[in-house]
Amino acid sequence: MGDAVIEINDSNFEAEVIKSDKPVLVDFWAPWCGPCRAIAPIVEGLSEQYAGQVKFCKCNVDENPVTPGKYEIKAIPTLIFFKDGEPAEQQTGLASKEQLEELIKKLI
Repeated sequence: MGDAVIEINDSNFEAEVIKSDKPVLVDFWAPWCGPCRAIAPIVEGLSEQYAGQVKFCKCNVDENPVTPGKYEIKAIPTLIFFKDGEPAEQQTGLASKEQLEELIKKLI
């Protein structure tokens, strides 16, 4: 994982996501999940492309049960796009770079 994607957890979720002054994409994932590993380089590339405009975060659902429970994450990968501290868009399952870019453009 590059420097452009921040690893977040239950304890810093509010500070990093809810109180962020810019839109945030949160990738809910787990290391054993094949589609999660497949989408990671796409998210990484987008984080570099949209650096400064959108904050990119990853939340390991195995290590952080509270936050995924709060947002009713039932399948991974699930990407939730937050704007002004509220979920604005959601993508569950593997998605193309183009699909994710479309969602990001709605936020910025």
